[in-house]
Amino acid sequence: MPEGHSVHRITRQFERNFVGHVVHASSPQGRFAVGAAEIDGRRMTDARAVGKQMFLGFEGDVWLRVHLGMYGAWDFAGEIRMDATIASANGRMGQTNQRGTFLDAPNPDAVVFDDAGENSLTSIGAPRRTRLRMAESEKEGARIETFPPEPIGQVRVRLLTDTIVADLRGPTACEVLDPVQVEQTVAKLGPDPLLDPGPDAEERFTSVVRRKPTPIGLLLMDQNVVAGIGNVYRAELLFRSRLNPHTPGKLVPEELVRGLWKDWAKLLRIGVETGQMMTMDDLDPEAYRAAMASRDDRHWVYKREGLPCRVCGTHIVLEEMGARKLYWCPKCQA
Repeated sequence: MPEGHSVHRITRQFERNFVGHVVHASSPQGRFAVGAAEIDGRRMTDARAVGKQMFLGFEGDVWLRVHLGMYGAWDFAGEIRMDATIASANGRMGQTNQRGTFLDAPNPDAVVFDDAGENSLTSIGAPRRTRLRMAESEKEGARIETFPPEPIGQVRVRLLTDTIVADLRGPTACEVLDPVQVEQTVAKLGPDPLLDPGPDAEERFTSVVRRKPTPIGLLLMDQNVVAGIGNVYRAELLFRSRLNPHTPGKLVPEELVRGLWKDWAKLLRIGVETGQMMTMDDLDPEAYRAAMASRDDRHWVYKREGLPCRVCGTHIVLEEMGARKLYWCPKCQA
């Protein structure tokens, strides 16, 4: 399932390519025909993410809410503004990109650069008319012969401008809302440090965790407690804090709870910046490039069950918590 950094990156793609443009909406699959008709022909005015949910605003106070869930993804084609991480995913944004990004930039402090040498944090590069993977059978980076390309697969909604098209497949939620409904939806979500980095959001997170008897490993995955954290970040945050995932929230020292919030804010920014869930710090240039290219070199505990802990050598444990796989070190997180 895509985590918060991916959804923020998708909204940034919409900001650069769709906001300010009239959008033609359709539902090639047919399941969203009524909703598509409501936004068809309207100008997109806003794109925002809150945790794992995204909201696209249109003229007339009409909003499209999308929750990608386990299988949802956006595919972009046309004159795409993209960086190295988007290119590495062949235009598909949403499904967790764990296969890595190969960096051409020699300086790891620069994070990710596109072909024009621009940093992905401030620019996603010059437009390139290309069709990036719309189906596994297609060649990567195939050039578009006609625009727009024909939809491939079960496309729930297609958003089209004169120069770019975005196809959505497999979302858990896709619906048209009015502003009141958007506010009601957002109000149910926990704080997102990328949207609200201030002390009030930290206090809200801390106070909720500190009064809950629920294990901290479950609280971090509860989108009503904190927005955007998924399985990867959950495991890595707990290890970085040396916290046992079974510790009840109310028994976690306040200092550690606040530390979790600050670390989540840090890792989320890195994820949005690089497109990868980079959770290891202070890597030398060679190690950084290896970590960006391969998940095996990027995480402390995630997907490392049975392997020795990078710190103490104890074998990493895999168990189920909240119907999701949990990875942790029983010694470092005793």
